[in-house]
Amino acid sequence: MLSIFGQYVSTRMQAIGMGEWADPTAAFAVGTVHVFFALLLAWLVLRFGKKAIDGIFSRENGMTLINEKRGATLATLLKSLLFYSVFFVTAMEVLNTVFGVQTQAILAGAGVFGIAVGFGAQSLMRDVITGFFIIFENQYAVGEFVTIGKYSGVVEEIGLRVTKIRDITGDLHIIPNGQVKEVSNKNRGPMTAMVDISIAYEENVDRALDILERASKEMAQELADLITEGPQVLGVVNLGPSEVVIRVIAKTVPMEQWRMEREMRRRFKLAFEQAGIEIPYPRQVHVPYSSLRSPVQDGLLKQESSK
Repeated sequence: MLSIFGQYVSTRMQAIGMGEWADPTAAFAVGTVHVFFALLLAWLVLRFGKKAIDGIFSRENGMTLINEKRGATLATLLKSLLFYSVFFVTAMEVLNTVFGVQTQAILAGAGVFGIAVGFGAQSLMRDVITGFFIIFENQYAVGEFVTIGKYSGVVEEIGLRVTKIRDITGDLHIIPNGQVKEVSNKNRGPMTAMVDISIAYEENVDRALDILERASKEMAQELADLITEGPQVLGVVNLGPSEVVIRVIAKTVPMEQWRMEREMRRRFKLAFEQAGIEIPYPRQVHVPYSSLRSPVQDGLLKQESSK
């Protein structure tokens, strides 16, 4: 069909008296149309391919083929592979048919070139290989809160080469997969909320423990959808300089442990206030200077004033 179009353009150029430009113009027109259709086909493949990937891992009737977060991770990876594959095939097609480049020779030489640069790209290969293991071993997934090295945050993207996590301040950290040595995943299994609360030495410890037990039971009943176990009052864990420290722990659903710690502190403080139990805090006592003077100093001051 493109050859017919080329012949038509050549014929029209000759008809208007531009025979010397007939063949170049026809070749340019055919090449332009070929590039347009190649890009259009690539765009359609990418668009419908991404929709197909989203459809595979999307919720249907409240169910998914695999875990939702793992599905989001694999979907991101498949979209990346689809983009690079379509880009490579389209580029090879345009070079071969439009510009006449022998892509077979390029592909044949790619193996030799790959061996040559392989020694200088060891870190890149390590990142890619580690990325495969991270994804298929399901070490962490998109949307989970993890700690990788010195960075903590929510995983936004997992690629074959890098992992992107965003911390609580909004900063985006891009970590090469080859540098992922140790991972702390805070989204797998029940999480622990731990609160240490202090009381003054003058207070009755057994009474304070009883108040914490009652407050913990009320909290467990009201927040049963977030707390999987506890809260459990462990007892006295430390005797500080001016306080007795009591520890309470609870098991929560993932990502709710910090919220539960804040709620436990709020409820325990209110319970202690209602019961009249004092939570120690630093204080400053102002003593008048006159109360610090000795009788001898007072006598000397009177003698000086009489003089």
